[in-house]
Amino acid sequence: MAAITASMVAELRGKTDAPMMECKKALTEADGDMAKAEEILRVKLGNKASKAATRIAAEGIVAVSISADGKTGAIIEVNSETDFVAKNDDFIALTNGCAALVVANNPADVAALSALPMGEGTVESTRTALVGKIGENMSIRRFVRCEAQGKVVSYIHGGAKVGVMVDLVGGDEQLGKDLAMHIAASKPKSLDASGVSAELLDAERRVAIEKAREAGKPEAMLEKIADGTVQKYLKDVTLLGQVFVKAEDGKQTIEQLLKAKGASVASFTLFMVGEGIEKKVDDFAAEVAAQAAAAAAKK
Repeated sequence: MAAITASMVAELRGKTDAPMMECKKALTEADGDMAKAEEILRVKLGNKASKAATRIAAEGIVAVSISADGKTGAIIEVNSETDFVAKNDDFIALTNGCAALVVANNPADVAALSALPMGEGTVESTRTALVGKIGENMSIRRFVRCEAQGKVVSYIHGGAKVGVMVDLVGGDEQLGKDLAMHIAASKPKSLDASGVSAELLDAERRVAIEKAREAGKPEAMLEKIADGTVQKYLKDVTLLGQVFVKAEDGKQTIEQLLKAKGASVASFTLFMVGEGIEKKVDDFAAEVAAQAAAAAAKK
């Protein structure tokens, strides 16, 4: 009997996208023969998962789960290849189930979440089975768990394409809903200036100086102009500095709103589906032209 190593299991999993335990069983049954083990898995799981695993999953949904006492919450993004599958009941159930597991078990990362029990197997085996059933790649991309200083409030928008989780200290239910909706609409980068990277601020400053210089402003004024630009930028990208979207006077900031309500925000998380994922764009005309050229070259 051939020894089945971790690297062999990893290699087979990379080829088939099958769960690790299934890969190990297949390799054991095949006495270490990689090709035969792959065939065994294709018999058991079909070849859909293997084909789908290489495709980009940039659609999907965001889900939020909150404990009964409102003290613990989790927000998660699970991706699919198409929006059609993102509306599938089984896909939605997988996403919601994963969010609940994060609240209950506090997994360290996606790998730890994938190993947790779900249904008759694990999260990973459930995901893989769903990939095989639907024939489309799907992946658990990211999650954040919050143990609140106050209470967790949330908001899901746009067919679950945007999700917000807020740790609100003080205030009431309406304030929490308003804040979460504001974050979904205004998309702040951080709570306050301390959360904005120095690199971003330096970039804003450099751009401001160059624009002012090109506009013919005196050199002695450039730094002052840059300071003003940076401060305006911070108001635009920090939650506390933003003007509340429902402000009746069009001027009240979130910081002022919270002060008036005797409340504060300890933290927030904003997820937008597919953010930062490079989507493949198919150029059908170019593909047809390339196929025609290849056919002509063979003649």
